Amino acid sequence: MSAHCQLTGARPGFGNRISHSHRRTSRRFDPNIQRKRYWLASEGRHVRLVLSAKGVKTVDLIGVEAAVVRIRARGVKL
Repeated sequence: MSAHCQLTGARPGFGNRISHSHRRTSRRFDPNIQRKRYWLASEGRHVRLVLSAKGVKTVDLIGVEAAVVRIRARGVKL
């Protein structure tokens, strides 16, 4: 599963680990990605969305229908 949110577009961030001796090595900050299944009443079917934790809260706030409209506006096929 790719580490990006279909709704918010959150992707991994990159940075450095810094040890006690101050040596730097690469690291990756992954978003908290969840797979959630929602009932889409307008189409009479379930949709499975790959969302970050913030994306799940956004779907709870605006509703699944509005969230699917935003996802499709980004060009993602469901």
